[in-house]
Amino acid sequence: MSHISYSELRIWAECPFKHKLVYIDKKKGFKGNEFTAFGSTIHALCENAVQGLLQESEYDDFFDEYFDRELGQLTETREELVGQMREQAKVITPQIIPAVKEHFGDFEVFSVEEKLYEKINDLSLDKNTFKGYIDLVIKTSDGKYHVIDWKTCSWGWDRDKRRSKLITYQLTLYKKFFCQKHDIDPTLVETHFALLKRTAKKDNVEIFRVTSGPRKTDNAMELLRKALINVSRKVYIKNRLSCKGCDFYKTEECP
Repeated sequence: MSHISYSELRIWAECPFKHKLVYIDKKKGFKGNEFTAFGSTIHALCENAVQGLLQESEYDDFFDEYFDRELGQLTETREELVGQMREQAKVITPQIIPAVKEHFGDFEVFSVEEKLYEKINDLSLDKNTFKGYIDLVIKTSDGKYHVIDWKTCSWGWDRDKRRSKLITYQLTLYKKFFCQKHDIDPTLVETHFALLKRTAKKDNVEIFRVTSGPRKTDNAMELLRKALINVSRKVYIKNRLSCKGCDFYKTEECP
C-alpha cells in the first residue's frame, strides 16, 4: 500500500477486514445518500464563500444547483427530506462567514482544499505517504495557522464524539503533515472542527478547537504505523463489535 488517508485509517481501526474489502478488494459498500449530497454541497459552498467567490445573495442558487447535481448521482431520493434540506441550508449558509469571523477575528485564507501527500518519514516507513485534503487553513493576526474541517451533522455532537480520539485524529494527522509540508513549527498551528448543524434551533455553525499536542500526535502516528504494518502483512481480522451498521454485514462478502 503506497499511501494511506485518514478515512482508510479510520475504517482499518474500526475493522481491518472491512478495510480489506473496501481498499484491497475494491468492493462497493456505501454509495451515498441525501446526507452525503448535502454535505458535499455545503462543503463546496463554504469553500467558495470563504474565498469571497460567492456573495451571500448567491448562496441559495449555488446550493440548489450543486445539490441537484449531487442528487442526480443517486439511484433514489426522498423528496420530503430533500425539501427539508433545502430549507435547512438557507438557515445555515448565512451564518458561515460571521461564525468564522467571530471565532477567529481578523484572518487571511492560507489555503482551501489543500492536498497533503507527504512521506511518513518518522515511522521508518518512508515508502508510504499520508494522503489527505484539508478543507480550510487560515492565518490570524497573531501569526498562527488554523486547520479547519467542515462537518455537517443534525443537531450537533455530544461530548463523547467531540473527545473521540479516532475522530479527532483526523485533525491531528492533518496538522502533523501540514507542518511537515510547509516546515512550520507545530506550536504555531491549531486545529478546529466547524459543525454545520441542520436541525439545531440556533447557532447552526459552531467552531470548536481540538487539541493536537505532541503526545496525541505520537498516539495517532502509532495507530498509523500499526495499520500500515498489519496491511502489509495481510492481517485482516474481523471486528465483530463493528458489524452493526456496516454495509457488508451478512452479505456474501462478509457472511
